[in-house]
Amino acid sequence: THAQAPQRQWKSLLLLPLITGLICFPAPIALTQEMTRTLTVTGRGKDTVTPSQAQVTLGVEIQAKTATEAQQEVARRMNSVVSVLKSHQVSKLQTSGINLSPNYDYSNNQRVLRGYTARNTVSFTTSVESAGTILDAAIKAGATTIENVSLTLTDAQFTAAQKVALQQATRDAQAQAKVVLETLGLTPQQVIGIQINQATPPMPPPSPMLQRIAVADAAPPTPVIAGEQQVEATVTLQIRY
Repeated sequence: THAQAPQRQWKSLLLLPLITGLICFPAPIALTQEMTRTLTVTGRGKDTVTPSQAQVTLGVEIQAKTATEAQQEVARRMNSVVSVLKSHQVSKLQTSGINLSPNYDYSNNQRVLRGYTARNTVSFTTSVESAGTILDAAIKAGATTIENVSLTLTDAQFTAAQKVALQQATRDAQAQAKVVLETLGLTPQQVIGIQINQATPPMPPPSPMLQRIAVADAAPPTPVIAGEQQVEATVTLQIRY
């Protein structure tokens, strides 16, 4: 009996690796899920629009012997300019700058005060069709500088152009996906991801340089011609096939 006990213990030790193997290495389980196959494409679209809005900045600049004279003359002329602008029913009319500075001459290492320069500028928005007429009227009323004329899209124009650009971009992405998948003999199943890169308003063309205009030179009408601007958008689709 004592001789058989070690033998039974030895057989038990031999069975342990087999049991452990059965526990650690179960039978393979069949994979039931397939990897999702997707195609990512980016479409582009744009719409060309003619701006109907003009943003204008103009001003009055006067030089005089004293600061009081310069500032009073600028105020007088600017009041006339503002009255004209209001009579033309411009929008977003506001003061954009007021400046008064001394003028010096330098001779023999000495600074000599020669007078003062006063300046007052306003900005406003109007239609492109009215911009030239309003500029001429403002100059006759006393404006001496036209600092900036930017032709931009109205909010309604941009919103409408953005919709067109996004529609074109979506169709472009779909067309690209169709060509690729059909060429490979694959069938599109479902759009599982959409990314829209929002269209942004186009940058206005470079502004004209500061112009100093005398009243006597304002007789010919001032033409303001709006070119075309493009609103662009992109749409990225992730398509399962």
